[in-house]
Amino acid sequence: MARNVAVIGGGPAGLMAAEVLAAAGVQVDVFDAMPSVGRKFLLAGKGGMNLTHSEPCEAFLSRYGARREQIAPLLEQFGPDALRAWVQALGIDTFIGSSGRVFPTDMKAAPLLRAWLHRLRLAGVRFHMRHRWLGWDASDTLLFETPQGNHTASADAVVLALGGGSWARLGSDAKWVPLLTQRAVQVTPLLPSNCGFDVGWSDYFRDRFAGQHLKSVAILIDDGNGGPPALRKQGEFVVSTNGVEGSLIYALSAGLRDSIAASGNAVIKIDLLPDWPLQRVIDEVARPRGARSWSSHLQSRLGLKGVKTGLLRELVTPTDFIDPLCLAHAIKALPLTLLAPRPIDEAISSAGGVAFEGINRQLMLESVPGVFCAGEMLDWEAPTGGYLLTACMASGRVAGNGVLNWLP
Repeated sequence: MARNVAVIGGGPAGLMAAEVLAAAGVQVDVFDAMPSVGRKFLLAGKGGMNLTHSEPCEAFLSRYGARREQIAPLLEQFGPDALRAWVQALGIDTFIGSSGRVFPTDMKAAPLLRAWLHRLRLAGVRFHMRHRWLGWDASDTLLFETPQGNHTASADAVVLALGGGSWARLGSDAKWVPLLTQRAVQVTPLLPSNCGFDVGWSDYFRDRFAGQHLKSVAILIDDGNGGPPALRKQGEFVVSTNGVEGSLIYALSAGLRDSIAASGNAVIKIDLLPDWPLQRVIDEVARPRGARSWSSHLQSRLGLKGVKTGLLRELVTPTDFIDPLCLAHAIKALPLTLLAPRPIDEAISSAGGVAFEGINRQLMLESVPGVFCAGEMLDWEAPTGGYLLTACMASGRVAGNGVLNWLP
């Protein structure tokens, strides 16, 4: 007897579930609300398609924080090495960058997606675009909104891979949340992840420096007990109109977001010269500056200029700015108060989603048998660097295999 499975959501998790199912001879229908699949995948690849990361397993797993225990079994079935081999089988070579991140040799997402979709179509997967899932009708049949009106579809099992709550214009709009909570599915509130933060710049600083990069800096986060910094991470970030964003901020965003939720704000300290010891900075700042301005002195003695000097002017009091010892300490640990995370729709990804406590190890909903969940709609988060994509695809594979084990 022919078996039919509906995959709702045409991102990496949904497409991977479809591939597993089609390979087992199941008729797969992929439904997506957008005019084409993989839109967020393509956007993520615009600056270079970061597929996964080459770091050791323990370090890789640590990126999933509190959900490491739930993500580890998924990666056992389809981890970073398996993902690279899978990409190779599509005819696309990969390489490891200097940061340890893994990319296609051409750095592009589109050729990979085209090759993948071609293989899926050859396997018999059918695609239904502009089909927005509305839940189930009175007879428990899948219900979709289409340009031609509402449409129903029957399936022996369903894989939901509907994304989180970020980048709604690309399809991840979280409109699935009430559809599942009505079915007694536990959904943790969605929150921004890999996001920027509001600061509240002065008009002068914002107008002059918004959009500029702070390169070769480190962020320090105190332990709260007056001891050495509990965390120190080096990299770069961007001054935005509203505050700060960029890779270094994103890497720390989960903890900063949670600190703001608990305390009302979060304070980071910025080391503007991370490769210089404090004493060297003190010595150079204290050298006589003669008739030179402080800005000229800092550029001459320490190489500080532009946005870095502007940030010092923005955050250091006038009295401390002309005190060499206070200024030196500020250069090495400049406090910046973050007021709020940016809205979820601006975030790269989201935290929260379908709780692992309400699904089994094969990612089937306990309260809705025959319905499986995969990808970013599950309650987990990870930093950028290939960790998001790897876990999304791994969860799609697990959900696909889960369907095969569940079907009679």
